[in-house]
Amino acid sequence: MTTQQKLVQKKLTLLELGEYLQNVSEACRISGCSRQHFYDIKTAYESQGLEGLKEKTRRKPCIKNRVAPEIEQAVLQMALEYPAYGQMRASNELRKQGVLISSGGIRSIWLRHDLEVFKKRLKALEEKAAKEGLVYTEEQLRVLESARRERETVPNEIETHHPGYLLAQDTFYVGYIKGVGRIYQQTVIDTYSAVAFAKLYTAKVPLTAADTLNDRVVPFFEEQRADILRILTDRGTEYCGRLDKHPYQLYLQLHEIEHTRTKARHPQTNGICERFHKTVLNEFYRSIFRKKIFSNTVDLQTELDSWMESYNRERTHQGKRCQGRTPMTTFIDGLELARKAKLTTEEKPAA
Repeated sequence: MTTQQKLVQKKLTLLELGEYLQNVSEACRISGCSRQHFYDIKTAYESQGLEGLKEKTRRKPCIKNRVAPEIEQAVLQMALEYPAYGQMRASNELRKQGVLISSGGIRSIWLRHDLEVFKKRLKALEEKAAKEGLVYTEEQLRVLESARRERETVPNEIETHHPGYLLAQDTFYVGYIKGVGRIYQQTVIDTYSAVAFAKLYTAKVPLTAADTLNDRVVPFFEEQRADILRILTDRGTEYCGRLDKHPYQLYLQLHEIEHTRTKARHPQTNGICERFHKTVLNEFYRSIFRKKIFSNTVDLQTELDSWMESYNRERTHQGKRCQGRTPMTTFIDGLELARKAKLTTEEKPAA
């Protein structure tokens, strides 16, 4: 119970006590307040209901110090379109559009419009979508009710020196779509630049794990003329098995990619994937499932590809190496480091 709720409850108790005793003076004596205070509460309750019992702030807003209406409108639009963005991220993205406002200014606007936390922005998005006549499935409603901010997980520092030095791969359970079944996302991230790849499947098997590398990851690195040296996965059956029979293991051997596994029962070892899954859940899935109804993975994959393009090439990243740049910019800038490392390796004399 909040402080505001406790104060309202105390006032209601005073009114109920006066009615029960049929003696205002005695009720005021027991509660330690004046008769005038009792009648002020009673008048407020009769005229405004519970709202009249809430404490009113005495602070007066200074209108002249507020931002221009068009800037405030841009901030509110950003909050509804990207409810998972924090105030710093929103400030960075608005700056790219030519709207200059600090993160503190964004929070002030959010507070005025009751949008200061992720849950409230999600609720505002739902209300806006409802006005447009969108119909939600039972699964989408369940997700809406259970949507909450998960505890921030800080992954351990990993060793990565250039693009392709270490990739992280993991499986993310998206959810269940009626008529389609369970949906899984194969995620691959370059740990240096945060460039990410994602593909949807209806099964979690070795072939899907290898297909993501073959279809999305390896062609991208070949196009950029960069090598993949090592890949980090958990110990799931889609990634681990007999070297001579397991499709994923065979694919890595074919492309001479070293395979590293996370420590048993320590998923935070692959924390970069865990953090990305939180981002894609908050910024993509929880929003898109409130806007559209999907009956197959093809349409959902199309929407995901569009979001991934924006994530890699437009969305600013606050990571240690990106430092406000986009993942793709960080990747391109780091290619020179990868080429120097390759030349150094080739120049080493054979043992």
